[in-house]
Amino acid sequence: MSETNFADFEPRTDGDRTVMHVLYGLHTLAWFSGGVFAIIALIINYIRRADETDPLYVSHHNYMISTFWWTMLWLVVTSPLWLLFFFPGAIAYFIIWLWYLYRCVLGWMRFNSQRLPVLNSAV
Repeated sequence: MSETNFADFEPRTDGDRTVMHVLYGLHTLAWFSGGVFAIIALIINYIRRADETDPLYVSHHNYMISTFWWTMLWLVVTSPLWLLFFFPGAIAYFIIWLWYLYRCVLGWMRFNSQRLPVLNSAV
């Protein structure tokens, strides 16, 4: 029977938590920057996830990454609505924005309480 060597695991620091809060903040404010904040946060999510060992942090990185890509999918799928008239496209994008904001706030609150994100609610 093998024993777990807890010295191999790096303890979480306040800096690690701060980075996660900043990433959630960037994702939450992405719509007000035309998506630039989301792309910056996505790149950092991929970089930080690769070096992460804590399952809580990995799951939250995965949650933010999947939220971003699902949002991009829905934006592409609903983009032909803009060709019909302004109103259907605007309604679709507003609903997508609300869903994205909901996912960001929900994930952020769950991270703040040290809980795993709700991974099965991607769609």
